Amino acid sequence: MPASPTRVPATFDRRAFLQKSLGATALALWPGSLSAVAAANAKAAIDEFASSNTRIAHRLTVRNLTDDDLLFLQQIGLRWARLEWDAAPVSFDELRKTQERFARFGMKVFSGVHASYRSLKIQLGQPGRDADIETYRTFLRNLGKLEIPVASYDFHPANTYTTAMVQRRGYTAREFSTDDFRKKVEKQAFDREYSADDIWANYTYFFKAVLPVAEEAGVTLALHPDDPPLAKMNGVAKLFTHYDGYHRAEQLAGNSKHWGLTFCVGTWSEGGTNMGKDVFEMIRDFGARGKIAEVHFRNVTSPLPHFVETFPDDGYMDMYQVMKALREVRFTGAAEPDHVPQLAGDTGLRRAGTAYIIAHMRSLLRRANEEVG
Repeated sequence: MPASPTRVPATFDRRAFLQKSLGATALALWPGSLSAVAAANAKAAIDEFASSNTRIAHRLTVRNLTDDDLLFLQQIGLRWARLEWDAAPVSFDELRKTQERFARFGMKVFSGVHASYRSLKIQLGQPGRDADIETYRTFLRNLGKLEIPVASYDFHPANTYTTAMVQRRGYTAREFSTDDFRKKVEKQAFDREYSADDIWANYTYFFKAVLPVAEEAGVTLALHPDDPPLAKMNGVAKLFTHYDGYHRAEQLAGNSKHWGLTFCVGTWSEGGTNMGKDVFEMIRDFGARGKIAEVHFRNVTSPLPHFVETFPDDGYMDMYQVMKALREVRFTGAAEPDHVPQLAGDTGLRRAGTAYIIAHMRSLLRRANEEVG
């Protein structure tokens, strides 16, 4: 025979039952009743702004940056900035005033980029390069005087970063297709092609001229990989598309503690299995030795031959695991949004997209610190 339906006894007091259940729930949620694991995690998380923590920063072009922009960044909790200048000489007084301006909004300058290093005279080894190198050396000296610890740079003349702007999840982002690049975009940029040996010679000349100045100034030179990581573009070989390129650059620096990486997670993810070491192996290798100064915290849909740049939560790389790996090696440099996609109504600083990524990164950092301890 089928079982009889369960019946509530006539004496059952629903109000008392609900009060007891809600009371138990409230007790479980009360801070003093946290589970041992949750309590341990809460205790383990260091303060977000502690000197031993990863610094959440943002890439900012100094030109056209308004006080209203700085107020916005202050409002979303930003304490650190990476500032980027064009190739025109920038004086010590201008740098100092910029640093003081950021300080009024509660922010410190972690790193600086001065585009004089992108001079084709430098990167192609042309006459007149020494004057452009001296402009960059002066910039490094001024960073040191202001105790700004990092100068980020790259070395890829004739680079093509994107082949189209596309819509993904309704936002606008950059796309790169190797097939489209080779068939529709690529053309020889200069009057001749430049081999890897040519570019290595030019990089070596530049680097040997600026490293002693960086060392004297107390500034770390942080080298960005080639984005996208293709061996040759527009008739010019690229050097930093694989672990081997970074390894050779580190050997060139000798034992200098003023050489390091601007490790772009997005670029390395674009290369996938062709990079010699994956994102996590790079963090464990260079990060564990204190050789990562900055991290560009960007995701992509897939490795080459085709990718779209995405928000951190919308690509194929698990960015929480990236943040966790950074905390496991006790990374105390700056992690920054990179190539912020454009949300509806966003212009200029792209405030909505910036706030979205910064909030996401702060949450990942908090959780990683809870887990790593």
